Amino acid sequence: MRKRLLLTVPALGLVLSGCGVREALAPPPGASLPVAPYGAAATPTPPDLLKPTAQTRPSRSDDLIQASEARRSDEFDLPPN
Repeated sequence: MRKRLLLTVPALGLVLSGCGVREALAPPPGASLPVAPYGAAATPTPPDLLKPTAQTRPSRSDDLIQASEARRSDEFDLPPN
C-alpha cells in the first residue's frame, strides 16, 4: 500500500502539472464577450476585463508620524488582579 502511494503521488503531480497550459484568452466556442457596460463606447477586451480596478487593488497608504505626541492616560490600563 505504501509503495503504491509513493508511486501515485508523483505521477499525479506530473499529470496535474500538464494542466497549466497558457493560451490567449478567448470566449468559449458559441459564446460571446459580455455586452458593453452602460455608457461605454465599446465592448471591453479580455485584457481589459482582467485589469484590476483601484477599488480591488487600492494604493498603499502609509501613515507616517509627523510629530511625536504624548499619549493621554488610559483609565482602563489596570494591573492584573
